[in-house]
Amino acid sequence: MTEKTPVDFWFDPTCPWAWITSRWMVEVERVRPVEVRWHVMSLSVLNEDRLDELPEDYRALMGRAWGPVRVCVAAEREHGAEVLGPLYTAIGTRFHNRDAERSRETLVAALEEAGLPAGLADAADSTEYDEPLRASHREGIDLVGQDVGTPVIAVPGADGGRLGFFGPVVTPAPKGEAAARLWDGTLMVASTPGFFELKRTRDVGPIFD
Repeated sequence: MTEKTPVDFWFDPTCPWAWITSRWMVEVERVRPVEVRWHVMSLSVLNEDRLDELPEDYRALMGRAWGPVRVCVAAEREHGAEVLGPLYTAIGTRFHNRDAERSRETLVAALEEAGLPAGLADAADSTEYDEPLRASHREGIDLVGQDVGTPVIAVPGADGGRLGFFGPVVTPAPKGEAAARLWDGTLMVASTPGFFELKRTRDVGPIFD
């Protein structure tokens, strides 16, 4: 059997663009020999030192974004890293596909779907797990720098280290061979020495399907 390439994926469950990329990555697992390992990063942590520079509505979003990532980290710490993928799927489907309220009730429903105790939702309003949350965030962001967002993806590099990059930002999530081509192309450009950015203005919003 072909050995699977480990792919580390850092997400904030509140970000719709990271959610779409994650669904593409799930599809890539079906069409390429890769295995995704899920990790938490936090837009609230990323932006906490520049809140004064942000629009008021985005500052409010950053305040609300603490809860879901704290719940994810609590679940990982108490029940192992393998629960993060199912929990992210349960939260993301509710937040983005169903446009559910970003509430404790929604988090409890997601936890129960993932087979986890509803009491983990208490972590949303606690700082108990902030230290491991920051450590997980730092592990991902240190691979790419501070001027990006979520998601961050890392794969094994040619030098034995890890090759990290932000994105790709795409909508809707490609399926089948289209997902495979995007993965192959992303690896090609990301592994090119000196390559930093390929970007154009978004002219559509997130498409969840």
